[in-house]
Amino acid sequence: MIYLDNQATTPLAPEARAAMLRQLDGPDGTGFGNPHSPHRMGRMAAAAVETAREKVAALFPAGGRVIFTGNACEAINLAMRGAKRSGRIAVSAIEHAAVMDTAHAVGAPIVIPVGADGCADPRTNLPSGLAMVCVMQVNNEIGTVQPVAELAAQARAAGALFLCDAVQGAGKFGPPADADLIAVSAHKIYGPKGIGALWVRDGVELTPQITGGLQEGLRSGTLSPALVAGFGAAATLAQDRMEEDAAHARRLWDRALDLFGDWQINGSLDNRNHANLSIRREGLDVARLMSTCRNVMFSAGSACASGSGKPSHVLKAIGLSDAEAKSTVRLGWGRYTSLEELETAAQEIKAAVKEQELWG
Repeated sequence: MIYLDNQATTPLAPEARAAMLRQLDGPDGTGFGNPHSPHRMGRMAAAAVETAREKVAALFPAGGRVIFTGNACEAINLAMRGAKRSGRIAVSAIEHAAVMDTAHAVGAPIVIPVGADGCADPRTNLPSGLAMVCVMQVNNEIGTVQPVAELAAQARAAGALFLCDAVQGAGKFGPPADADLIAVSAHKIYGPKGIGALWVRDGVELTPQITGGLQEGLRSGTLSPALVAGFGAAATLAQDRMEEDAAHARRLWDRALDLFGDWQINGSLDNRNHANLSIRREGLDVARLMSTCRNVMFSAGSACASGSGKPSHVLKAIGLSDAEAKSTVRLGWGRYTSLEELETAAQEIKAAVKEQELWG
């Protein structure tokens, strides 16, 4: 099988797996200690957690702390529900459901529109009295990179906190330096599933949303040293390989533009993650295409929204019709994708499309 769905999740890096196994096994089978226990095994596990925390912290700006969570969705909820601010929340029109749905749950949000290129206008005038502004660093469906620095400045001028969902940008781009809160997920940077993090700028106060032992200060629950260690190893690897990974993604992007030259591209050609290609073709039956191309793993949009039957709110926000949105596929390659795999996948996809167009 050829995997082209790296925006949904990434394969576990061998280095992350090795770090996890070291923690699971430990010396003489003693790696199962609770990192919150005061005895020797607990202290050993706690030391592994803190070492990994330092590695994950390298993904973020200086001047903040890392709170481990079960995933990025939890991190976003902690930030949005736990902020000690009164006022409305502003969100971009193409935010992930974790942000969009939470914004609607806590109040009627102000929606910041995006252009046809999928980018928010950095000159957007935000009203005063906002509690928080939420804009993602990189969109998960169409790969556009948002002007988060400019929008963070707008938020600060409006007296609001700025939350950045950096799930798709972490380890690929520099951190959103002017954010107050940043959410990331390990499994999008070749780490394990089941572990995420919220970075909180020094001086920003939050109310815990999961009560109990408050092992993380703002978050209750026993941490898994193995998951945390895998996250730490993946974070270090992403930092070390950032330029190499970006160059590899760009090579595949350039080749993909040739292979799909007669398809329409969704989103900006300039301000984007070059590992994400969202393309559409008039009249395409995407469900049938995915059923036919059983050897190629790709997406019709966000994995979190698959099966809903509704057109993507992201594609609608950039002006696509329902038909155009439903004729869109997303191809996402990564660190371990070869050029040969991309070319083979393209051949299979295009052959299936040709069969649709010939036979209807």
